[in-house]
Amino acid sequence: MPIKSPKSTPDATRARPLRVGFLPLTDAAPLIVAQRHGFFAKHGLQVELHREVGWATIREKIIYGELDATQAPAPMLWATHLGLGCAPCPVLTALVLNLHGNAITLSRALWGAGVRDAAGVRNLIRTWPSGQLLTFGVVSLFSSHYLLLRDWLRGAGLSLESDVRIVVVPPAQMFRNLAAGTVDGYCAGEPWNTLAVREGAGWCPTWSAAQQPGQLEKVLMVTQQFAQKRPGEHAALVAALAEACAWCDEPQHREPLAQLLAEADYLNLAARVIAPALTGRFDCGSGHVESTPDFHIFHRGDANVPTAAKAAELQSALIGAGLLTATTTDLSELPPHLFREDLYRDALNTNQTHEAIS
Repeated sequence: MPIKSPKSTPDATRARPLRVGFLPLTDAAPLIVAQRHGFFAKHGLQVELHREVGWATIREKIIYGELDATQAPAPMLWATHLGLGCAPCPVLTALVLNLHGNAITLSRALWGAGVRDAAGVRNLIRTWPSGQLLTFGVVSLFSSHYLLLRDWLRGAGLSLESDVRIVVVPPAQMFRNLAAGTVDGYCAGEPWNTLAVREGAGWCPTWSAAQQPGQLEKVLMVTQQFAQKRPGEHAALVAALAEACAWCDEPQHREPLAQLLAEADYLNLAARVIAPALTGRFDCGSGHVESTPDFHIFHRGDANVPTAAKAAELQSALIGAGLLTATTTDLSELPPHLFREDLYRDALNTNQTHEAIS
């Protein structure tokens, strides 16, 4: 069932609420906060939040108009725009929702075999017969999760083609697959790493803020058609979510945020599983708790600004990972088309003007 925001001032030009997608992840927080704390209503929007099961579903619903906007891994912009694994659909973002938020989780069986880091994974694999592989899950190939896992494994001299098997698993299914032994490890967003640790199924050797500081995570993805045909609603959506991101980044809000996300309509998990990464006390397992104040960044340090430079850096990483090739299209033209800082600035300037008038 869709989750509706409080009613705002009626708008005769709008036939229905905006439909905005999210996955049950800690970094869906800005969308949930914008709804529950009235940021959408403040900007004259009626919004239905739609909780989805996986990123492939999110992508298809954006392409075929079942969603107006969605939380999405930043690399999904390239895959959707270029039609890599789907029908091509011109998309863009005018807001980065957060940085970081992911971790690599390995099975307790690997810990028992003496693995403590990527080098330990390599050493273990080298003792096995040829052809025996470890299986790792990622939420999508076009994701920061894949880039993080790839960087971690390659740093130890492992090949993603010959030493391990990479499979795509929806985030909410990661823990179950690890517990069942169908994957040996995974890279996923919170709270699915903490849940594995708390349930005794896994442990975490690294996380995105430690491995790739400043890594772009989720963006607000819309089609170019939506941004062009409904510019007022798009701007209001960006402004409302930018305010929600700022709210989420305040340290005093992190504990109540965990309580909110725990509700059945959202993550439907105990707040004690959601809180550690939010409050900067990340439990890696085996009695090791790390101080991680930057595990989730929702706003500070210009995190929300979708600059062409950020897009170009991410595109370079996607090319380096073999996910994009020069023959796909003229890649040099994509960053400023996919990351629209101008729309972000316009949305915030319009919001400030309205506040000054009121």
